[in-house]
Amino acid sequence: MKLAVIGTGYVGLVSGACLADVGHQVICIDIDEVKLTRLKAGIMPIYEQGLEAIVQKNVQAGRLQFTSSYEKGMEEARAVMIAVGTPPQTDGSADMRFIDQACESLAPHLQDQMVVIVKSTVPVGTNDRVLEKLKGLSTKTIDVVSNPEMLREGVAVKDFLYPSRVIFGTRSPEATACLHDLYAAIDCPKLVMSPRSAELVKYANNAFLATKVSFINDIANLADALGANIEDVANGIGTDPRIGHSFLSPGPGWGGSCFPKDVHAILHLAKEHDLNLAVCHAAIEANEEARTWVIKRMKKHLGDLSGKRIGVLGISFKQNTDDTRDSPALELIQLLATAGAIVTAYDPAAVIPTTFITPFTRVDEMYHVCDEADAILITTEWDIFRTLEPKRIAEKMKGKLVFDARNLLDPKSVEEAGLIYQGIGKIKK
Repeated sequence: MKLAVIGTGYVGLVSGACLADVGHQVICIDIDEVKLTRLKAGIMPIYEQGLEAIVQKNVQAGRLQFTSSYEKGMEEARAVMIAVGTPPQTDGSADMRFIDQACESLAPHLQDQMVVIVKSTVPVGTNDRVLEKLKGLSTKTIDVVSNPEMLREGVAVKDFLYPSRVIFGTRSPEATACLHDLYAAIDCPKLVMSPRSAELVKYANNAFLATKVSFINDIANLADALGANIEDVANGIGTDPRIGHSFLSPGPGWGGSCFPKDVHAILHLAKEHDLNLAVCHAAIEANEEARTWVIKRMKKHLGDLSGKRIGVLGISFKQNTDDTRDSPALELIQLLATAGAIVTAYDPAAVIPTTFITPFTRVDEMYHVCDEADAILITTEWDIFRTLEPKRIAEKMKGKLVFDARNLLDPKSVEEAGLIYQGIGKIKK
C-alpha cells in the first residue's frame, strides 16, 4: 500500500518507518525543510532506540521517503495518516491548530475512496470534526478513521511492530478493510469500534496508567512510614492477574508527553459535560505530592538545603529517551534550586528545553555529580545508573546521602560503603 504520513515527530516518524519496514511504500510529509534534509541524511530529530537503523534501512530500500510537498506525498496514495502534535493549552484542552492545518493542506490532494487516518492523540469528536472540515474543502468521497497511537517513548519501535493490540475506529467496511491491509503484517488483535470509542480509548488508557503510578507512589510513602518494602508489596499486588506488575514502580511521579497532557485533556472533556472524574483529579494531586515528598524527605536528612551541593542523576522524564517534557527530574531540579541548593546533573541523552531557565550545571560523566556533593539524587531509571559503585560514590562525596528516587540500587551495598541510603518505600533486606 502507498501511504502518506503527515508529521515527522515521535508518532509520525516511528509509524512511517515501521510501516515501511513491513513492506508499504511510505512518504512522510513535513513543512520543516531543515528536519527533512537531516532525515534524508540519516540524522534523527529524536532519540529513540532502533529508529535510526530502521529509517536508514527503509530509505536505502526505497520504501521510505521524505518531502515537504503534499502533492508528491499523496500522489496515488490509498491512505493518508495525520500524525501531528496536539499540545496542551493552559486550560488542559488539546491545541487543534496542527490538525486543522494538516486538513487544509491535504484537502486539495484528496482522491476518491482515499482513507484519512487520524493517528494523533485527539479529543473525542475530532474524527467528526476532520470529516466535516474535509467535506467542506473537497468534493471527493473519503473515509476518516481513528487509529490512536499507543507508543511508549524509548521503546516506540518495538511497541509499533509488536503491539498488544491496534485500535480501528471506523464507519464503513471499506475503511476497516483498508486498516486491516495496512496492519496485515503486524500480528496482534485488531479491535474495531466507532471513531468516538477509539478516541476515548487513548485518553482512558493513559489516565488509568497515570492513576496506577500515583497509587503505587502513595503506597510507597506508606511503606516508608511503616517499615515495609514497596518492592515486596508491589510484587504481592502485581501478581494478582486483575492488576499486573506494569506501572507499579514507585518514583518521583509521572511526566512526559502523554500522561500529563492526556489526563488534563480527559478532565477537560469531562468538565465540558459537567462531570468531575474525581479519581483522575486525585491522580494529579498525588503526582504533585510525589515530587514534594522527595524534597521534604531530603530536608529531613540535610536540614536547610540552602548552599547544599546536590548531584542529580537523570534529566529526561524516563529512561531511553531524550524527552524532558513535564519531566519529574527537571521539576525536582527546580524545587532544589528554589530551596537554595547548588545543583549538578547528568543524563545520557536529555535535551533541555530553552524555556527551562533554572540555574544548574550539567556534567558529561555520571560520577562527576558526586564531586563534593552533600547528597546525590537518582531521578530517572536509566540502566547505567544501576551500575553505580557505592564505594566510588563515597570517595567523591562530601556528604553521605544517596537518595534513590527510582529504587535502582541495593540499600545494603550503599550502606556498607559508609553512605546513607534513602529510597521510596524500600528498606534494607
